[in-house]
Amino acid sequence: MLETPLSPAVFSILLALADGEKHGYAIMKESAAQSPTRKMGPGTLYGSLDRMVAAGLTEETGTTDDQRRRYYRITRNGAAALNAEADRLRLALSALRRKGIRPEVSA
Repeated sequence: MLETPLSPAVFSILLALADGEKHGYAIMKESAAQSPTRKMGPGTLYGSLDRMVAAGLTEETGTTDDQRRRYYRITRNGAAALNAEADRLRLALSALRRKGIRPEVSA
């Protein structure tokens, strides 16, 4: 399992896969919707996915609707890493609030 903090790309990929398997382009689209100011290109996406598969955070499902599409899903270790990162972020946000720092919330 990867240690926290997770890189923005790994966090975004795990978050995109949290609700079910997706192919690479769908992961990229959901990541862009989560963070419109940070675009993830194919090199970052597939390089991250390869490392995440090797680390046991994601796995290929074998599902295909097109020879070129590979589908991925989050593993138990990936879900644990995502939860650990969410806990880390929650604690950081609490620390900010205790110091009177109120991040803007945008919709």
